[in-house]
Amino acid sequence: MVVCHCKINSIMRSFSLLQEAIVPYIPTLIGQLTHKLLLVSKNPSKPHFNHYLFESLCLSIRITCKANPATVGSFEEALFPVFTEILQNDVQEFVPYVFQVMSLLLEIHTSSIPNSYMALFPHLLQPVLWERTGNIPPLVRLLQAYLEKGAATIASSAADKIPGLLGVFQKLIASKANDHQGFYLMNSIIEHMPTESIVQYRKQIFILLFQRLQSSKTTKFIKSFMVFINLYGVKYGAIALQEIFDSIQPKMFGMVLEKIVIPEVQKVSGPVEKKICAVGITKILTECPAMMDTEYTKLWTPLLQALIGLFELPEDDSIPDDEHFIDIEDTPGYQTAFSQLAFAGKKEHDPIGEAVNNPKLLLAQSLHKLSTACPGRVPSMLSTSLNAEALQYLQGYLQAASVQLV
Repeated sequence: MVVCHCKINSIMRSFSLLQEAIVPYIPTLIGQLTHKLLLVSKNPSKPHFNHYLFESLCLSIRITCKANPATVGSFEEALFPVFTEILQNDVQEFVPYVFQVMSLLLEIHTSSIPNSYMALFPHLLQPVLWERTGNIPPLVRLLQAYLEKGAATIASSAADKIPGLLGVFQKLIASKANDHQGFYLMNSIIEHMPTESIVQYRKQIFILLFQRLQSSKTTKFIKSFMVFINLYGVKYGAIALQEIFDSIQPKMFGMVLEKIVIPEVQKVSGPVEKKICAVGITKILTECPAMMDTEYTKLWTPLLQALIGLFELPEDDSIPDDEHFIDIEDTPGYQTAFSQLAFAGKKEHDPIGEAVNNPKLLLAQSLHKLSTACPGRVPSMLSTSLNAEALQYLQGYLQAASVQLV
């Protein structure tokens, strides 16, 4: 079978329509597609054809591995030699596609990360790869897959590469265009890396974020920052979050709550992002003694009111006038654009998962537990400071959770 340029789109459509029915023919088809990929990589002059060729590869991977996940190794065996050649020859038009297909393959693995991926890991951190804007989204996703599947391996056998990983984060968050990608990477580091492997870097991570806040505070950055600090609180605890802020500068935790979290949390968008913020703020309210026993206590009720607003009020999607045009950054020369492969799409990931299904009930249960530890204080703070509408919503959460405040 010879795969002609004019037929690649129809082959992809046939894959999509036939699904599992084509599984027996996939090995033959992959051989032909891989051969064609090697040929066109020498002269990638037909962008639409190239795109559909990679889409066909992704679709065949999805169909086959859905039926039998163990076949992912066969795809890697067929594709990695071609991918290696593309990367070594720096075929710029194909490199972002290669990273997307590799991400798809790695995400399918259910056990530890294969050695073939670990051998490539140091090369993914090379600064030259990150200079090209088209590489950034697929590279970040690929590194996230590495962290999800191989964090323990990275910590044990590639610990010397962790500074390089943090260097990528530092480069990305310095950019208005790519700072959200930096947060995607850091959130995966916080979620998956063993605590002891990054403890020495934590303070520097926060210092970098504060430097960016001081130099260039945008709505997009603030939203990502709030998700990050709340994920940090969920992972390491509210006390650890308060302590790391105050270790950078005394009373900084209160400043962040007062100047950023309370006034801006309404701007957080996306169900997973809102859930992370809700669980993180609940922990700050109910598991951080400093919120009850220091000058931070004055922020307790405003923070609770902001959380109830996150649950009940419409999202604040306003953007300041001066942010409608993000700076076009210096990208000298020709830059290959990023083209998302539809069939390499990634499912949205919830780092909290089934541990919390209903954040409103978690808030009610956590407030109940706090009130039993210090009887009378929580109802007193609510009655003197929380507005009537928010109090009514909160009473609804308490009733739904079948708990009371004492």
